[in-house]
Amino acid sequence: MNPRFRDRQEAGRELAEQLKRVLSSGTALPDDRPLVLALPRGGLPVAEEVAGGLDADLDVLVVRKVGVPAHPELAMGALATLSGSIETVRNETVLSQLPGAGEPGADFDTVAEKEREELLRRDELYRQGRSPVQVDGRTVIVVDDGLATGSTMKAALVVARRFVPARLVAAIPVGARQTCQELEELADDVVGTYVTDDLGSVGAAYRDFGQTSNEEVQEILSRH
Repeated sequence: MNPRFRDRQEAGRELAEQLKRVLSSGTALPDDRPLVLALPRGGLPVAEEVAGGLDADLDVLVVRKVGVPAHPELAMGALATLSGSIETVRNETVLSQLPGAGEPGADFDTVAEKEREELLRRDELYRQGRSPVQVDGRTVIVVDDGLATGSTMKAALVVARRFVPARLVAAIPVGARQTCQELEELADDVVGTYVTDDLGSVGAAYRDFGQTSNEEVQEILSRH
């Protein structure tokens, strides 16, 4: 796949323009300033451009993948936290291929407990005492830099839905078509600038896909 975006900032600007069209097609909410929730770390540079384009508030929704012990990049599920609430999402497709891993006290629970500690540590690190975000009754847009299996985005949408947003949107510059379709069960709208059946990897859609550091996350949030 040829690169579709120069960097995350360009991807965020294109995504913002697409979101403007999608949001204008719905029922306008009175006094509704959208809330953009970024999945760190790579989702922050994208989300900042989205928030700027939509004149929206920006905050972070911290997520952690629950990886298979022998293959950490393969997600058995994910954890997400928002305003003190933690949500766990299990990837039953992967767990069905790992006999016993999903049983109480087995691999899933062991890894999830470890990731829960890291989830809370990062939430504290990134947010640095920021007031809890107000989600209920608002248009909430959850943003990441791309979508492959979607485990972390699914966890993020589940925890965001608990706070009763008026409209919940999943937004990504690039995503696998099947995964985007799966998200339609969790979000009111799924917006993807480039959705494909042949994703390969999220990074392949960018010419510059360098890692976003913790310091960059904190710097972006400090501006909002």
